[in-house]
Amino acid sequence: MESRVGPGAREAVFAQLADAGRAEQVAQRLTDGIVLGVLGAGERLPSEPELARRFGVALITVREGLGILREAGLVETRRGREGGSFVVADDADHRSLISARLRGLAQVELSDMAVYFGAILAGIAERAAERASAGDAERLAGWLAAADFGTAASARTNQGGFFLEVAVLSQSARLVREQIRLQAEFGPLLLLGLDDDEQRADAAAHDRRIVRAVAAHRPAEAREAAGDLVRGLSVPLLAAKARVERGGALDEPVSA
Repeated sequence: MESRVGPGAREAVFAQLADAGRAEQVAQRLTDGIVLGVLGAGERLPSEPELARRFGVALITVREGLGILREAGLVETRRGREGGSFVVADDADHRSLISARLRGLAQVELSDMAVYFGAILAGIAERAAERASAGDAERLAGWLAAADFGTAASARTNQGGFFLEVAVLSQSARLVREQIRLQAEFGPLLLLGLDDDEQRADAAAHDRRIVRAVAAHRPAEAREAAGDLVRGLSVPLLAAKARVERGGALDEPVSA
């Protein structure tokens, strides 16, 4: 699967872990990258020593994490000179993993996470509108114009990439780090609603609002557009949580 992502999206997947002693964190971070489409079908992951270096963990921790992914059917390991660990694409497996994560979080936790994500993104957009140069804004507009929101997978990949592109323009290392952390933790859940055509169009429209506000140096408008974007994305997420709690599927229509 071809995916168009900026370097920021991949940086989010491979950012160092807060707790270096847990293989489950390695597995979760890579799972998020696969579900988001940042790590595409058939892609060879970095070597085990390289993963250990990027995540800041021991080599044995990486091996245990990859073992979890193999058991889940998300990666396969091949031996030989052209070997390594490769991403296996199976949308049904991805959906079941997301369903399991939704079941493990209370509705209030999801709401809280969405509010916090929105607050950080709003601050990022506001600061980007204050600090971005004309050239920065032009590059951001060009990036978004070339982004594909036509399918759920491409929209999730590009929406996540857009978050990080804006974060870079904030020129705040702390905000960039926090956006990367939040995106790795919460991104696959928040972007669930992008399965819907109308929701994808709505998200892209909010992205364009953010770009226009950044280009015009209008911080308040940028903040408002970012908040509206996250609030719009949180509605289908909370609806999906309710469906899963009732024993339904993620893509089951909402009852009237």
